[in-house]
Amino acid sequence: MNSTASKTFTSDLLRTRNTYVNLSSAELIEKALARNEGALTNKGSLAVTTGKYTGRSPKDKFFVKDETTKDKIDWKRNQPISESVFNRLYQKMLRYLNDQEDRFVFLGFAGADPEHRLPIQVVNEYAWQNLFCRQLFICPTPKELKEHDAQFTVLAAPGFKADPAIDGTRSEDFIIISFTHRLILIGGTQYGGEIKKSIFTVMNYLLPQEQIMSMHCSANQGSDGKVALFFGLSGTGKTTLSNVPERYLIGDDEHGWSDNGVFNIEGGCYAKTIRLSKEKEPQIYNSIQFATVLENVIIHHDDRKPDYDNGILTENTRAAYTLENVPHALLPSTGGHPSVIIFLTADAFGVLPPISLLTTEQAMYQFLSGYTSKLAGTERGVTDPEATFSTCFGAPFMPLPASKYAELLGERIKRYSVSAYLVNTGWTGGPYGVGKRMKLAYTRQMIKAALEGRFSNVDTVTDPIFGLHIPEKCPGVPDDVLMPWKTWPDYSAYKKTARELAEKFKDNFSHFPEASEAIRSAGPLVD
Repeated sequence: MNSTASKTFTSDLLRTRNTYVNLSSAELIEKALARNEGALTNKGSLAVTTGKYTGRSPKDKFFVKDETTKDKIDWKRNQPISESVFNRLYQKMLRYLNDQEDRFVFLGFAGADPEHRLPIQVVNEYAWQNLFCRQLFICPTPKELKEHDAQFTVLAAPGFKADPAIDGTRSEDFIIISFTHRLILIGGTQYGGEIKKSIFTVMNYLLPQEQIMSMHCSANQGSDGKVALFFGLSGTGKTTLSNVPERYLIGDDEHGWSDNGVFNIEGGCYAKTIRLSKEKEPQIYNSIQFATVLENVIIHHDDRKPDYDNGILTENTRAAYTLENVPHALLPSTGGHPSVIIFLTADAFGVLPPISLLTTEQAMYQFLSGYTSKLAGTERGVTDPEATFSTCFGAPFMPLPASKYAELLGERIKRYSVSAYLVNTGWTGGPYGVGKRMKLAYTRQMIKAALEGRFSNVDTVTDPIFGLHIPEKCPGVPDDVLMPWKTWPDYSAYKKTARELAEKFKDNFSHFPEASEAIRSAGPLVD
């Protein structure tokens, strides 16, 4: 196998009989229903279940370590696997896919900026997963389809399960990326997010080497043309807070930042739907239309309506829909240089302020730290929120050393005079199990004030433990809510818990010895 194999994969290596390339959404729904892969909802969405894998499996994700990657990938944070293991699984997956009655191929792009997009192809065992790709990636025009030349290929075969004793994997499911062969193998898991995030991981490897910042963030643009970025892990509110009627949505999860400005890497949204309501999140609710893929959402048998309050299968219920469904989407999904950056965290300790103004050094500290809580269902085995530090707010998807991404972001913050904020969408009044989740209405008011520049001249209080600058006032938010220690019934308990979290920040930041003293000093104030 050589590096050009992935470009001509479908024509050279896959049986052409019953191989369907770029079927329409309607055709893929027909195929999925005929194959009993899912059920149709009252709005024409396709509801599917993903079996025991209802979230990502980061411990089963590997990179082929070879001459291409050995000196580029950060092997302290990413798992290597040998090329011999990759090649054996590749050959087995080819045989498996060729033995299936049908195969489905999507040809499209990652990257809305034509200068920096990646032509991709995804080969699916299931029709619904191919529909998922059609919703999440960028579909080609008829002219682009004729000229399409894939530079990266994904093989997704959920029915193909590895044998760890023979195949060299950790378990039956696996995600393996080879940059030499430009191939991604995904087996044993039906969870659509693995396909989405594998392509994002590839872009996080390729773009920074072209001095383009790749980011796990959502982005939107105001009527004044000013762009805002929202960094955060899954479940912290990127989709909810960026998808609002008064601003134009560029994208909800993955972006690049080049000298031209910001561009979406995807062509759709992958929104969490647990407890989704039309009243609280109308933009997302109304975007779930014909051909949307609903993962693990329970459907009522009588009227075929989705039950978004039902988390019996998982808390990580999802909707994959095209940006064309979003009323205020910016198409094509590109924008100018950001004026505001917001780092979102869901603090399970309940001690971080709901909003803080950050200096450039504090922004870099928070970006490298990537503190949040893993929320239930986002990864397998996570049932309660767990405090975690995810470098660059997306460590599982960042193959290169963290310093590469941090340097690019820091350079852009300074060059374009970007204002930065830390926003806690997690708990207030106590830790998880004691306090309550921050009211979405309050968070929206704080975000609105930040985007409108309301905090530029406001008086601030310096957090005595974290050193963060907390605004004393925010329209629509009670003053006491802004100061986390005032929401706790016991100040001594607050102080003890805050110091515990501050120590975790300090311990985590010891992993970045290359950080400057100015950035290191921008962390918590505790010794």
